[in-house]
Amino acid sequence: MSILAPLAALGRTVLGGLAILGRLALFAAETLSHLFRPPFYPKEFLAALMQIGWFSLPVVGMTALFTGGALALQIYAGGARFSAEAVVPSIVAIGMARELGPVLGGLMVAARVASSIAAEIGTMKVTEQIDALVTLSTHPMKYLTVPRVLAATLAVPVLVAVGDSIGIFGGYLVGVNRLGFNPAAYLKNTRDFLEIWDVVSGLWKGAAFGFIVALMGCYYGMHSERGAQGVGRATKSAVVAASVLILATNYLLTEVFFSA
Repeated sequence: MSILAPLAALGRTVLGGLAILGRLALFAAETLSHLFRPPFYPKEFLAALMQIGWFSLPVVGMTALFTGGALALQIYAGGARFSAEAVVPSIVAIGMARELGPVLGGLMVAARVASSIAAEIGTMKVTEQIDALVTLSTHPMKYLTVPRVLAATLAVPVLVAVGDSIGIFGGYLVGVNRLGFNPAAYLKNTRDFLEIWDVVSGLWKGAAFGFIVALMGCYYGMHSERGAQGVGRATKSAVVAASVLILATNYLLTEVFFSA
């Protein structure tokens, strides 16, 4: 019995993880099924769009600016070992558009938005406001989840596009003022090596990450336990799950987009 105990514990952990994935998949399917069916709540959608998109812009922009500058320094230091310093503009642009812009933007939004959504909906559940919605013949999924998921799916790609631009500009500032690049030559290298698909692939990633962030916040908020500790655990779980799923989805999408 003592030999089988670790295997039994491992089996329970695996089955528990699979059960969570199953519940998440069903929740996502239910959300998608309500996405294009009336009634719609445009006021809730616009409020979520402002909260997720506009108010997340400062943190995404600052993150992208410093990431682009640090990336330029690192690429220059690495390229100097092979006399390849000239690749700094192109690698900064491609790296920001393909990977760092979408991933860091998604993680920043996850830290800010997933926690906020989970705390808001979890508090509504604890204070029985969700039960009140049901009493008023308002479907909680359509009123709370669908507007936030749709807003995040549309807003995060815009944040990614803005973050890409700011990150490339951060690399430009460091390259010109710190590393001695000619401004016109830096911009020309950026324009020549950056392709449309580099940008579009990052925007698709942003849409997927936005969907994940809002879905995790709504799921853990809806399944929050009673009391302040339950809301706190739901908030923490939403951020952790969104961050892990963003990184896993980023690998899968990179494999799909660039495996050839």
